[in-house]
Order: sequence, then C-alpha cells, then structure tokens
Amino acid sequence: MPQVTLVEAVNLALARAMADDAEVLVLGQDVGTDGGVFRATVGLLERFGPERVIDTPLAEQLITGMTIGMAAEGLKPVAEIQFSGFGYVCIDQILNHAGRMRHRTQGRISCPMVMRTPCGAGIHPPEHHSESPEAMFAHIPGIRVVYPSSPRRAYGLLLAAIQDPDPVVFLEPTRLYRLFKEEVEDDAKPLALDTCFTLREGTDITLVTWGAMVHETLQVASRLEQEGLFAEVIDVATLRPLDMDTILASVAKTGRCVVVTEAPRSGSFAAEIAANLAEHGLLSLFAPVTRVASYDVVVPLSRLEAAYMPGTERILDAVRKCLAFG
Repeated sequence: MPQVTLVEAVNLALARAMADDAEVLVLGQDVGTDGGVFRATVGLLERFGPERVIDTPLAEQLITGMTIGMAAEGLKPVAEIQFSGFGYVCIDQILNHAGRMRHRTQGRISCPMVMRTPCGAGIHPPEHHSESPEAMFAHIPGIRVVYPSSPRRAYGLLLAAIQDPDPVVFLEPTRLYRLFKEEVEDDAKPLALDTCFTLREGTDITLVTWGAMVHETLQVASRLEQEGLFAEVIDVATLRPLDMDTILASVAKTGRCVVVTEAPRSGSFAAEIAANLAEHGLLSLFAPVTRVASYDVVVPLSRLEAAYMPGTERILDAVRKCLAFG
C-alpha cells in the first residue's frame, strides 16, 4: 500500500473518481497545464484531456458559476479555488444558487458539485492565503462542509463528496499538504460523510477539533498520556451537518471538553459546538466547555504566524485548567 501525502491523496481521489465516472471533471485556474497551485491536479490533463480538466481565467465567480451550471445539467464538477481567502466572492453564488437548488426546484434539480480550496495558516504566505472560513461556509443552509485532517481521510472523504448529490465545500489544510505521509489504498471506497472520527479513546477529557489542528491536538493527547491522563480526541471532519451525537456521547463519558480551532475565536465553529454541549449535554459536564482558538485579528504575516495559531502549549494550558475545575 503506497505512502502518500495529503495533497497526493487528493490527486489520487480525483483521478479515481474521474476514471470511474465520465461525468466527473475538474476546473479552476492552473489545474490543467500546471497541475494546480499545490499540484493537487498534476497529471489529470494528460490522462483525461482538456474537456474534463479545464483551465479557467483568474475569476473565482466565473469558476463558481460554471460549476453550478454544469452540476445543474447533470455533470459532477470539482472546482478548485486556489486559496480560501479568494473564495469570499463565491459565497454569493454558493448561498443564493448552489445551496438553494434542490429547494428552489422542489427536488427536481440537485447540484452535485464540489468546491475544493486550500485553507489555514502555517506555510508563511501573504495575506488572503491563510484564512479559516469554515464557520462562514457552515452557516449556509443546503451545503455540506468537509475538512479532512489526514491523507486517508482526504482520499475517502473527497470520493464521498464527489458522489454526493448536493453541493460540498471541501476545505484542505495547506499546512498538512506535505507534513506527513500515510498509507492510502486506491480502492475507490468513500468514507462516510456527516460523522465524526474518534481518533483516540479516553476517559478524562474530550478534545474536539478538525483540519490541521488535529495534528497538535493529538500531540497534546500523547503528552497527557505520559502523565497518566487519557484524552479522547474527536476529529469533526464534516462540520455541516454536524455529528453532535458522537461529541455528546464522548462528553457523557469524560465530563470535560476542550474545542480547538485555528479560526478566530469570536463566532467560530467552536462556539457552535460549545453551545450544543451547553444545550444538550449540560448535566454531563464537570467543567465549562473551553475554546482554544486563534485571535480576533487578521492573520499576520509569517513572523507572527506561529504566535497567532494555537500551539500545543496553549492547548495544554486550556486542558489543565479544564481538568482542574471543580
């Protein structure tokens, strides 16, 4: 079984989906000749031709509009927006057209599209290249928001997103693109959407996170284990619709919860999870739900990037306070 990086797993899933279904195509700036800004689509043009691997102008609204139109006509387009910070102009069409297509047509037309976009900080890029916009997309009714955290989950979840009959925003953590490798079998098997993945079993505290922050959160869980404390680590993976049952069941077991996100604190998706726990899991809690997030500022340039994002020490500090409460 080959060891691949996360970005190679994305490429593997795209190639598999296109080989198995002639209706699947990819489009976006530089996805063809250049193989994508991070090389996620490298080799697809040579293998599937220019009618299924379409280089577009640098015009995100055009890319989104074409994608919605193709999906409404029965194709299964996968669009690439080079960085999520350039995806805000796409929200108008995603919110007003893609997300409403099934409802507006009373179920006659669906919108089987995927919008892939790299996101998150940690690779020292300039502004607009490090955003964490998952809460904005998760607020839009009618779409799924998927955020893989490893090569294996990127492969399986992208296959599932492409097969989904409704629109999916697929957020890819740039920091993890080439951070580590994992065995990924190109077996065409999708992973389940709309469900959390429990990465570690534990009894003392529940750590909930997604995307790149899964990496630091697992490191914290390993450090806690050396002290005889066992953290349950949950990778949310699909933010909308949210699998709250898995999180509630875990908190019922541990009684404590820290939610970790790379996005700015105010209005983050961590707040949604904390609110759900307060509403439906209050009697299970021994301590207030704690959020560890980035700061409510524009993502800084490279010199301050590490101070902006939650690191293991900030997560560990929050965990210790949560464990000490009461």
